[in-house]
Amino acid sequence: MRRLFFLIVLLAAMGGGAWWWFGPHAATTAATARRNQRPDTIPVVITTASQQDVPIYLEGLGTAQASATVTVKAQVDGALQQVLFREGQDVKAGDVLAKIDPRGYQATLDQASGKKQQDQANLANARVDLGRYAKLAATAYTSAQQADTQKAMVAQLEAQVAQDQAQIDSARTNLGFTTVVAPIAGRVGIRQVDAGNIVHASDVTGLAVITTLKPISVVFTLPQQALRSVSAAMSAGAPEVIVMPQNNRTDVLDRGTLTVLDNQVDQTTGTIKLKASFPNDRLQLWPGAFLTVRLRVDTAMGATVVPPVAVQRGPDGAYVYVIGTGDIAERRRVTIGHEDQAASIVTQGLQPGERVVIDGAARLSDKSKASIVQPGINPPLPDAPAKPAVRPRTSSAT
Repeated sequence: MRRLFFLIVLLAAMGGGAWWWFGPHAATTAATARRNQRPDTIPVVITTASQQDVPIYLEGLGTAQASATVTVKAQVDGALQQVLFREGQDVKAGDVLAKIDPRGYQATLDQASGKKQQDQANLANARVDLGRYAKLAATAYTSAQQADTQKAMVAQLEAQVAQDQAQIDSARTNLGFTTVVAPIAGRVGIRQVDAGNIVHASDVTGLAVITTLKPISVVFTLPQQALRSVSAAMSAGAPEVIVMPQNNRTDVLDRGTLTVLDNQVDQTTGTIKLKASFPNDRLQLWPGAFLTVRLRVDTAMGATVVPPVAVQRGPDGAYVYVIGTGDIAERRRVTIGHEDQAASIVTQGLQPGERVVIDGAARLSDKSKASIVQPGINPPLPDAPAKPAVRPRTSSAT
């Protein structure tokens, strides 16, 4: 009986060993043999270098500014009777915004008008007397001195009438200031004074602030190294300028033109200041907002272009991986003429139509084998070795 038990155990061990040798072990050995028979390939995503006309932009940070800003103030003292504008209202030049009590200024105008009429009557009488004295002096019935005195009196009254007219003009002007009108077209801000308050010409805050939003200006800076390119672009015409939000370089808010290049370089920052004008028809730009500004200074005609992600940097400069015949990667040095977030212009080292790597370059080396995969598809992984089967445990009789 004991010999029979040992015989059964021995047969079970031999059977398990045979199953492992011809099963999982054989599969693992076959997979290893297949990997040893073919060279390792590195999955990469590629694109083709293209030839196109590329606009060259210089990028900087800017701030939107209203093309005109006016603080509307009272030009005469008095009680504010009416406020005729709404906060945030768009107004035109000449629109009535507020009215100040005009009664005191109307009385001053009436007084000046009455004084002028009085002096005009005196002047008329003096002129008649001058005519009489002139005839009497000519016939020696009166002295020439008396005629000259009357002539001076007429001149004095004429000057008085002229002064009266000036007083009338001044009073009429002050009376006109009691009606506050918009000096420019634009949008009214928050009201600073309510009706019923006493306003003064010396008030600092004023009644409200009007800003012109259409058109609007954007002031931005560029490094002083860009001065030559900007000057050349302005000599050729009005360079195009586009503006985008500061944290979003894909959403174009508006397009305008460069209008001003400052006449000096800021020595503290080494930058030049520029101003561009935008129509702002959609009111996407608002005074005080920070913006990303791109100024178009040139166009590279027929340039060799690759995506910026294709260009790698090393100790020897810029390079790209070119996929040649047989999907063999070649590390090639290139010269980059201009680069922005959209494209890199290659001036030397690459020809249009050549295939360059845009994803997976970190795992490549010169002359390595590449496997081309489509963007967005997970690259193929090498065959994983099969897990060895767990050998059954056997027990022995004691």
